[in-house]
Amino acid sequence: MELLIYLLAILIAALILLYLLGYGYLFNGISKTYFKGKSSANIDDGKYFKSNIIHTSSPKLWEEAPNYNAQPLPQNILDDLQQSNTASFVVVKDGKLLHEEYFDGYDALSKTNSFSMAKAVTVMLLGKAIEEGKIKDKEILFSSLYKDFETKSLGNTLTLQHLAQMEAGLQWNEDYKNPFLPNAKAYYGKDVSEGVFRAKFKTNPGEAFEYQSGSTQLLGFAIRKAIGQSLSSYLSEKFWTPLGMEQNAEWSTDELGMEKTYCCIHSNTRDFAKLGQLFLNDGQFENQQILNKEFVEWMRTPTSKSEEIYGGGFWINHDNPIKHYYFLGLQGQYIIMIPEHNMVIVRTGSYQNLPKTDRGRPYQVKFLVNEMVNHFCKTQ
Repeated sequence: MELLIYLLAILIAALILLYLLGYGYLFNGISKTYFKGKSSANIDDGKYFKSNIIHTSSPKLWEEAPNYNAQPLPQNILDDLQQSNTASFVVVKDGKLLHEEYFDGYDALSKTNSFSMAKAVTVMLLGKAIEEGKIKDKEILFSSLYKDFETKSLGNTLTLQHLAQMEAGLQWNEDYKNPFLPNAKAYYGKDVSEGVFRAKFKTNPGEAFEYQSGSTQLLGFAIRKAIGQSLSSYLSEKFWTPLGMEQNAEWSTDELGMEKTYCCIHSNTRDFAKLGQLFLNDGQFENQQILNKEFVEWMRTPTSKSEEIYGGGFWINHDNPIKHYYFLGLQGQYIIMIPEHNMVIVRTGSYQNLPKTDRGRPYQVKFLVNEMVNHFCKTQ
């Protein structure tokens, strides 16, 4: 009995210490993962978080290609998709739905977590805010919107462009597994501003490329302050509704209603594909310029500091003979654009420990690009 009381006292003390040290969010994480039978964040966890709705109206369904789903995928592709726990796989060619396949109980109406694909969406909102004059240009100082950064060491030269291109220079460890590091706190914490606004700088902004979720979250705060409304409502007005998305989507927020702009748009695969088609069309949809063409080109232009692998929210591969660029999210969420073949590929799922090159690119993206072009273009 005394041993039990002793152990209980130690447990209580440990819990109190975690709260005092700022790790209280861990209990929220445990309740939303381990208690739900999962070992980490997952594509179906949107229902466990607060969210803002991204509304649509007058949905416009994809036109199906004449040979829609007429060509079964080769066995090597099916094996890769199944072994990587794929939920959905969609191919759009020449603006028409060419192939659509779902796995493990998912279907065309299933909404899954975009994870970091939302980073490119946040940069899209920056482009729209600039186009509408709500933000002067992407080179404005972050401190022009948040005055505290005027006196922040190294932070007084931070621009919105630095944030969009991952050149902020924050002290931010982009680790998705360690529960004591910033990403976990941002994901499970009550107030996403706590971690990002307290983050220090290790280098001058603009000096080096380093992929950091904190950068996109700061960009989200800047955009929201400049437009004077929620990012979800702005996304709805400027993109989701004009594009005729098939379903409302949800954007996870912290307890205060701020969107987690580094991640967490929950949508279906067909609607994700429309985002890809928008960029293949240079920002146009049905003869309407939804996003400024110059800004579109800026987003998909690789930067020198990233060694030509990243632009404004997009990952880029011009090394591959079939050039492509893509939205990329944790566990293998992709919206891939292949300009040469007017093709969009969307893959969602739960690819744990997604293999990547030493430059941060998933091997699977290049594989899918090459195989899909070979399958659907060489046989026509």
